[in-house]
Amino acid sequence: MKKKIIIGSRASKLALIYAQIAKDEIIRNTNLSSDDILIKKIITQGDQVQNMRLSEVGGKGLFSSKIEKELQDKKIDVAVHALKDLPAIETNGLITDIFLERNDPREILITANNKKLKELKQNSIIGTSSYRREFQVKKIRQDVQCELIRGNVDTRIKKLNDKLYDAIILSYAGIKSLNMSEQISEIFSVSDIIPSVGQGIISLQCRENDNEIFSLLKKINHKETYQRAIAERNVLKVLEGDCNTAIGAHASIERNKIILEAELFSLDGTKRFYEKKVSEIENANKLGEEVGEILKLKSNNTYKK
Repeated sequence: MKKKIIIGSRASKLALIYAQIAKDEIIRNTNLSSDDILIKKIITQGDQVQNMRLSEVGGKGLFSSKIEKELQDKKIDVAVHALKDLPAIETNGLITDIFLERNDPREILITANNKKLKELKQNSIIGTSSYRREFQVKKIRQDVQCELIRGNVDTRIKKLNDKLYDAIILSYAGIKSLNMSEQISEIFSVSDIIPSVGQGIISLQCRENDNEIFSLLKKINHKETYQRAIAERNVLKVLEGDCNTAIGAHASIERNKIILEAELFSLDGTKRFYEKKVSEIENANKLGEEVGEILKLKSNNTYKK
């Protein structure tokens, strides 16, 4: 490379860990050294707005749009995102096809007294900023109350310890990356709580016309994660999902098959539409579209009745 590579990242502790993982992977798979790659912290609007749901102030793009603008303006060369925070539709002129090996996609519960969800007292208050998590939890415990919680992991755990909530739900990947697994009270299976699309996946983004950087990033693309991510993302694209659309999707690969299960909730969470399909791995792209179309048809047919 003729110049230093600049990786753009959100400034949170977890985001910077993801950026460092990306940097380490590039170094491990190329002849570049640590001195050749810089990490630039970028404060996003999503980090600044802490008292409202993202869907109320612009959606998932609040975590990515400023970083993408820096990429478009050539102030950075690579953008690092948690895939679950990216909008379904890619930004024109940018490539979002590079994924590092997936971390654990499951959801976890943290409670002040180390109780599991079914052991919590009646009408317990659970902190989450996700409609999907709220509806999924109420499928298991109808009596619990879900209230908005925002902020980084440390902030959320502090609010729990301050007794503002009885429990909080977070992604296992984030907790593991922060070395805070001892805080976990319960780990949910991907069947009990289907994760957010792309949960546990770090996505790397570059400019479409930057062949040098794209060739570099292709060396660290994890093939199996790529196939799983594409299948899940295509469900989201068909359903035109964002923060106010409660969608879960999870793809796994066994032998030479890709298994995709997904669910869609009505806006009030009272109706759930579910689909599971299996296909050949090379059909991952099409499988996601098919599952998305089936869920859309199921929900449309319900509302026509």
